[in-house]
Amino acid sequence: MAFVRWLALFAGLLFCTLAVALPEASAQSISSGDPIQEIRIEGNQRIEAETVRSYMQINPGDPFDARRIDQALKNLFGTGLFADVNFRREGDALVVNVTENPIINKLAFEGNRRIDDEALQAEVQLRPRVVYTQARVQADVKRILDLYRRSGRFAATVEPKIINLDQNRVNLVFEINEGDVTEVRRIDFIGNKVFSDGDLRDEIVTQEAAFYRFLSTTDTYDPDRLTLDKEALRKFYLSEGYADFRVVSAVAELSPDQEAFFITFTVEEGERYKLGTVDIKTTLKDLDPESLRELVETDEGDWYNADLVDETVQAISDRVGSLGYAFVDVRPRIERDAENLVLNLTYDIQEGPKVYVERIDIVGNVRTQDKVIRREFRLAEGDAFSTSKLRRTEQRLKNLGFFESVDIQAVASDSPDKTVIRVKVAEKSTGELSFGAGFSTADGPLGNVGVRERNLLGKGYDLRAQFNISGRRSTIDVSFTDPYFLDKELSAGFDVFHRRFDRRESSFQENNTGAGVRMGYDLSEYTRHTVAYTFSYDEVKNVDDDASDVIQNEEGSEFRSIIGHDVIYDRRDSRTDPRDGYYLQVGQDFAGLGGTVRYLRNTLGGGYFIPITKEVTIGATGELGYMFGIGDDIRVTDAFFLGGQNLRGFATGGVGPRDSDTDDSLGGKFRAEGTVQAAFPIGLPEEYGIRGRVFSDFGTLTGTDFEDDIDLNDSSSLRVSLGVGLTWVSPFGPLAVDLAYPVLKEPFDEEELFRFSIGTSF
Repeated sequence: MAFVRWLALFAGLLFCTLAVALPEASAQSISSGDPIQEIRIEGNQRIEAETVRSYMQINPGDPFDARRIDQALKNLFGTGLFADVNFRREGDALVVNVTENPIINKLAFEGNRRIDDEALQAEVQLRPRVVYTQARVQADVKRILDLYRRSGRFAATVEPKIINLDQNRVNLVFEINEGDVTEVRRIDFIGNKVFSDGDLRDEIVTQEAAFYRFLSTTDTYDPDRLTLDKEALRKFYLSEGYADFRVVSAVAELSPDQEAFFITFTVEEGERYKLGTVDIKTTLKDLDPESLRELVETDEGDWYNADLVDETVQAISDRVGSLGYAFVDVRPRIERDAENLVLNLTYDIQEGPKVYVERIDIVGNVRTQDKVIRREFRLAEGDAFSTSKLRRTEQRLKNLGFFESVDIQAVASDSPDKTVIRVKVAEKSTGELSFGAGFSTADGPLGNVGVRERNLLGKGYDLRAQFNISGRRSTIDVSFTDPYFLDKELSAGFDVFHRRFDRRESSFQENNTGAGVRMGYDLSEYTRHTVAYTFSYDEVKNVDDDASDVIQNEEGSEFRSIIGHDVIYDRRDSRTDPRDGYYLQVGQDFAGLGGTVRYLRNTLGGGYFIPITKEVTIGATGELGYMFGIGDDIRVTDAFFLGGQNLRGFATGGVGPRDSDTDDSLGGKFRAEGTVQAAFPIGLPEEYGIRGRVFSDFGTLTGTDFEDDIDLNDSSSLRVSLGVGLTWVSPFGPLAVDLAYPVLKEPFDEEELFRFSIGTSF
């Protein structure tokens, strides 16, 4: 047995020696120092021989050198074009035999139901007519798996299959087994004493799986979301005064059945600190620190709140920057008194490093043109860097509505006095085809069909066509807007419309057919001016036999030629759902530049929104309007109306001058309206999308040119209503319910205690 073991060992050593010696012998057979007279390429089908030689970087006349030939081998493999490459010497010729990688003829996905082909195609790098390599395929498999994992499907599997075709072509098929959603079954916290597990679950994005979260993905595991959760916990504790808080670990464990995750956060809360002295210091000349004291939102004796500190830093930076200091560095410096649990805070204002924008890099925009993004920038290459302008840029890009996400970062450049701004966007679909249905107490059954493209040709053009029909109205509207007409900060557009209104409160039907053009431009960063012209053919028809004499006299048709303008100063944090900020707006419409109707209408409005907490907002809005005829009386179809949505508790057109004999609403020349409202969650999970509100609406409508023609009911007294309401962003569309009761009214006003509407798009 020992002799057999020694014999086996000797055979193994001999084999290893030969394995090492053979390549050396082969290399020696190629490497002789003699010049290469000819380079012959064999096995190539699609790739020209000259192309192969150019990759090798060896030419006839060069010596047979093993090192250069080895580098040529690496160069050919590095192109990714070849599956195999062999060199051999035949006399004075170097023969290169290549096996080309196949070309992808067709790329397909099978088994995917949750993620469509278009989304998968955007994720992978391989395309038809691209060279197939195993490395590229495996990289794309990983990308597909990452995409599924981001949507919570960690059990997904991807198997690439190839179908060989003639001419060295292949069809590549990714066979996908999506698996089930890997939900988060439980979220636990260890180390928390001050706040309960429930309190902390409310602060993070990830949620435990529940039956009512079927429309949400927050109950699926996402490692990136877990990173956001750790930061959310840190910010929450710092806002509550726990300056020493840290997340020790965040661990996600997969259940044995691999269908769910259990997430555990381990935290150290630390002690809660109060603020001691709060001071402002600066090294900038001619800057009085006390002039900035009003911007400080932190006072001595308050619990430490990192959010308020950040807001103060930003407010000081903006104020000092507006005073002409281009490079400012505001740093909150904290001296910790651990024994007394006090933090002494100093806002230190210094001249920051002079940094300029070297360049702006944009990635992620597949469809949207670069210039559409660049024109929203408040910074240009070569400008002095400004964080406030960078934040404003981010807000403007988000307001476009073209992107799922916008991430802007300033990163270091090769030059110490320059920075590179990197913009990463994730596009979303901007084309809309909608079919709608619903019901409203004001309009009855509702229906609509609409087509819209908000980013036409990737140039930011907005094209929309819409048809709406309800028990009271039907409209057909087509509009087009170029937000940067002639590549200038000037929006331009046109509208074509036909509208029918059943004016039940006034006993007639109104039809409008016309077209208009409009143009808008910025007067300043937050101030915009819009000018519009509209020409329309308007009819008053189907007047009730017992309608007011005033309305019967208006039966027939008119031509309206209206030019108007509007100026708005807008500092709201959001146009659609404002939680903070304010706006002021003034407008005028002049009818009479042609047409048969002449008047001047003036409006003035505004609003102010205050966040009481992160969930509760109080807002106050109001508007004044006054109009008068120019040589003509103000017609009912042109007058202001009040009631319904703009004065809840009263019916549409329920407030203002009325014919006392027929009770028809005639509208008014002077209108004042306002609302004070508080919006808040009602204690249900956020996923329900239900918010409550309490409000008070108030206003008045008065004045008409028919005082001497009919027996008129009119009063300028103030009307006031109090109410409560709910808003639900439901799977069937937005639902709104309001219950309002008039507390100040006139006997001839029309009341409406309950308003309800729901609509949806498929």
